[in-house]
Amino acid sequence: MDFHLTEEQRAVQEMVHDFAEKEIVPHATEIDKTDEFPAEIFRKMGEQGLMGLPFPEEYGGGGADAMSQALAVEEISWASGSVGLTYAAHLSLGCAPIYNFGTEDQKKEWLTPLARGEALGALALTEPKGGSDLAGSVSTTAVLKGNEWIINGSKMYVTSGAIARSINVLCMTDKTKGHRGLSLIIVPRGAPGLVVGKLEEKMGLHGSLTTQVFFEDCRVPKGNLLGAEGDGFKQAMITLDGGRIGIGAMALGLGRAALEASLKYAQERQAFGQPISNFEAIQWMIADSAMELEASRLLIAKAAYLKDRHQRFSTEAAMAKLNASEAADRACSKAIQIHGGAGYLRDFPVERYYRDNRLTLIGEGTNEILRMVIARSILKEVG
Repeated sequence: MDFHLTEEQRAVQEMVHDFAEKEIVPHATEIDKTDEFPAEIFRKMGEQGLMGLPFPEEYGGGGADAMSQALAVEEISWASGSVGLTYAAHLSLGCAPIYNFGTEDQKKEWLTPLARGEALGALALTEPKGGSDLAGSVSTTAVLKGNEWIINGSKMYVTSGAIARSINVLCMTDKTKGHRGLSLIIVPRGAPGLVVGKLEEKMGLHGSLTTQVFFEDCRVPKGNLLGAEGDGFKQAMITLDGGRIGIGAMALGLGRAALEASLKYAQERQAFGQPISNFEAIQWMIADSAMELEASRLLIAKAAYLKDRHQRFSTEAAMAKLNASEAADRACSKAIQIHGGAGYLRDFPVERYYRDNRLTLIGEGTNEILRMVIARSILKEVG
């Protein structure tokens, strides 16, 4: 058991941290206030080779491992939750399905520009009447007519859906087979019949664009099917497993930012003639946050370790995401409490960290669903 990062992983961590500190932190508050997508930041991330970090160089990527990807997401989220979520979704949801299930031609056509940072990718799973019951809630249909799929339906909560070059869409291609009739299809931006809805107004993550997407007799080439017809549900589950490591890393970055802000404020703020960091109540909150975030870091590392070695990691990814999101939620809440009245003001970043992190308890599987996933896995092992 080795708790040290490799030289390559450490180099990625340091490079991304330096970039985040110089290029993202100075703009994080403004991104939150304006709700504007930080296109220039993502252009620079592309120049740094971050937008295809875990994918092979032959497709424009950086050839890094899952642990390096988690470290990169953590550091970017530490600087801005909006940028962190967009980045994590691009890699895990927009790019990974094409890399994992696509043909060589599909990878060259669709993955390469995404990995080079020339565009963003997205995934569309959730529907207006659906949610956690993914297997039974998909009503978006795709019917093959000649050499085209004709798609009808709608999706919600699509991160970067308004600007993505391609959206991986989960469709029902055979209603008679239930969840075994689901398929993933690449829908290009500008496809006939693709209509992007309004941008959602959210509690946090204001610079990450979330939208509804409509398909009105949307025509897509037959060759845009990912993998085999009927494999969509299995592909979605594999994709979400990887995505949960990313959301866990995002939460860790936000929680870490909140803890660091707490440490700084507690040592500067004076009460009763001394820094409030001298008070036991403050020390306990700091200790709890540090301990819980460190435990999250280890769970994320284990899930990434298993993924890198092509071993099963579904349960570990669920544990990592669940634990990190809740640990960060508590760390952000404690950070506001440590700041007192100042923590409730937008003059300090801790209220933004709290708002931004709240999604991590919901996205990539709600924590209630993940508890069921974990419990069933454990029961299966002992049953």
